[in-house]
Amino acid sequence: MPESVSPLILFRNQTFRMLWVAALASNFGGLVQAVGAAWMMTSLSESERMVALVQGSITLPIMVFSLLAGVFADNFDRRRVMLIAQGFMFAISIALTAMAYQGLLTPWTLLAFTFLIGCGTALHNPSRQATMGDIVTREELPSAVSLNSMGFNLMRSVGPAAGGAIVALAGAAAAFAVNALSYIAIIIALLRWRSPVRDTRLPREPMGTAFSAGLRYVAMSPNLLRVILRGFVFGLAAVALQALLPVVVRETLQGSAFLYGVMLGCFGIGAVGGALANAGLRARFVNERIARGAFLGFAASTGIVAFSNQAVLSGAALFLGGACWVLALSMLNVTIQLLTPRWVVGRAIALYQTGTFGGMAAGSWIWGALAQHSEPKWALLGAAGVLVAGALIGLRLPLPEFGTLNLDPLNRFREPALRLDLNYRSGPVMVMVDYIIDPADVPEFLSAMSQRRRIRIRDGAQQWVLLRDLENPEQWSESYHVATWGEYVRHNERRTHADAGISDRLHALHRGPGKPRVRRMIERQTVPRRDDTRVKPYS
Repeated sequence: MPESVSPLILFRNQTFRMLWVAALASNFGGLVQAVGAAWMMTSLSESERMVALVQGSITLPIMVFSLLAGVFADNFDRRRVMLIAQGFMFAISIALTAMAYQGLLTPWTLLAFTFLIGCGTALHNPSRQATMGDIVTREELPSAVSLNSMGFNLMRSVGPAAGGAIVALAGAAAAFAVNALSYIAIIIALLRWRSPVRDTRLPREPMGTAFSAGLRYVAMSPNLLRVILRGFVFGLAAVALQALLPVVVRETLQGSAFLYGVMLGCFGIGAVGGALANAGLRARFVNERIARGAFLGFAASTGIVAFSNQAVLSGAALFLGGACWVLALSMLNVTIQLLTPRWVVGRAIALYQTGTFGGMAAGSWIWGALAQHSEPKWALLGAAGVLVAGALIGLRLPLPEFGTLNLDPLNRFREPALRLDLNYRSGPVMVMVDYIIDPADVPEFLSAMSQRRRIRIRDGAQQWVLLRDLENPEQWSESYHVATWGEYVRHNERRTHADAGISDRLHALHRGPGKPRVRRMIERQTVPRRDDTRVKPYS
């Protein structure tokens, strides 16, 4: 496990500090807008399901569009992607403010506007989180994630209460106006920042190829799948507390928009406490124990709010819930980033967000429907039960530790000199690697090849097979295809230090002279003569 880095040291980094402060203003506006939207929905509709769908309309686009946004984050200038996302949300927020002041909003148009804001968030988040690895070192990344979480939750501790006061004094339209203004700070910060220039030697991956590469990498990475599963379960259950809190405040606590903001403020203060405790907990406990405790703590918080009719007790429970919310989500987020190489980190983050926010979107609908047909307390109690189940999953599928793998590029590959005139778009390319293996070493060779297959396919190989010569059983050939010569080069440059052990193991088993022989061939299709005479000659 990497040593904890004091979060305060990161404020010496001018770029990190500038973006962090700008994010404070943006987060404040977003939280004020969320209070305004949730409370306005209670005045536009008496349906608990519609109130819960306000939260779902923000999280649903993150589930649907995150992977596409992850492709943008890995293949385009992340600064430009974030600027487009922030400009889009700025324009939508202005339109929402104007509609609210004119009294033209209905329940469904309000959901449409919050959905569009969620689309902007979906586009922004993978680039924003992947950018942390461009700004800070790998050792500083856990502290950077914690500081970002702390910044958001500092605003959560004051933003909702301020939002409640703004709604109570000036109406929801004023809350929407505050949100629109909050985008200006982060847009200015992004315009001032100059993101690092990427290596452009290889052509940009086509969108379809990049999309499938992200899916394939995560599908062939069992550790990432575990993190995404836990994120989905946590999002599915934990969202109930926030989605149904307006109903609980209005009906159980008999409160106003101001009390709703205060309750969210308690949640935010707890989240700040969780962020401050994060580094110390990571130094003392393994990842799984922290995550399991966060699941159980949030379950306890949800259960208390379900049956409490006193604001003080509910506020204390929300304080606990906020701390557990940050501990769980920051742990999952950091684990994803530190278990993923830089070339695909945007897509891995996006798939994690798809799982987590997809769970939140589904949970908003499920718990809202359950509250509609029974009572909010039973929906909250059901969500607490799912959180307990999520903690128990860790007994069978524990979270991995993120300090055990070196995912920096291996940089052993050197592009061979070719005697054919190819470019990076030439293909398809077939690759064969020949080994001479002693019969006594075959079991170990097959074991290593099983891991080599996963790495090859994960990094872009297609039609991978292992062949054994019938006339010379000591000769084995590993064969696979890639679409183009550029994809072959990209495939090899994706190799990390963590993968080197398998290559070294296979080379040690090879009994032939020198290293295993690598043959690279381009496919050429033969054309029957009769198909070559379709064009008539000039007469």
